[in-house]
Amino acid sequence: MGILDAIVKSTAARVARDKEAGLPPPRAARTPFLFERALSRPGLHFICEVKKASPSKGVIAPEYAYADIAREYEQAGAAAISVLTEPEYFRGSDAHLAEIRGLVEVPLLRKDFTIDAFQIEQAARLGADAVLLICAILTPARLAEYIKEADRLGLSCLVEAHSERELKAALRAGARVVGVNNRDLKTFAVDTGNSIRLRGCVPGDIVFVSESGVRTAGDVEALRQNGVNAVLVGETLMRARDKKAALAELRGRP
Repeated sequence: MGILDAIVKSTAARVARDKEAGLPPPRAARTPFLFERALSRPGLHFICEVKKASPSKGVIAPEYAYADIAREYEQAGAAAISVLTEPEYFRGSDAHLAEIRGLVEVPLLRKDFTIDAFQIEQAARLGADAVLLICAILTPARLAEYIKEADRLGLSCLVEAHSERELKAALRAGARVVGVNNRDLKTFAVDTGNSIRLRGCVPGDIVFVSESGVRTAGDVEALRQNGVNAVLVGETLMRARDKKAALAELRGRP
């Protein structure tokens, strides 16, 4: 069993437990679709990720002050914040997202493995403004269904693809924000050129996000020159002692 299959299996068991426990209490409604609005403004934007670990790198942040990190990202000018909530492989928690929601105003992406419509309403009640939908684990019919469910709740969807075939499926399903993962989820090899190669497959009115492997200002500039709207940066920022300085450096302002 590959790592992605193992994560999906683990997630299915977690969702079953969460359904038994029931949904969190509803929160006050936020302005709909804040995530895609933030990324649609002119320029290249940063989605800064809060995560403790990953399957490929193990523990990234032994001292995981997730609330302080989120506040630091907001102060540094992040357009949005991605919060890992998958507990087994990424050491995340729904509680982290709920707490961060009470501390920052920028849009929050619930970074998890969405395999059930239940998780979309759960995300809204935890305080997310967007959910992740991964083409590699969802059928085209499920993609379309989940986008409609998120629309009903005023949530944006970051629809993640790794190939031209998956991108076409995302667009047919109605994706308004697509993320090209530069990491192959089967081999975990990373190549930021994947975003550059696939940028031309996506119409200009669709928000295009490059995910994974962004480490330098040169990486960011190459993506900017190729019309990318936003980059999602995780490990590079999580390993930096001074996250404001690290983000400024990625922007080309050391």
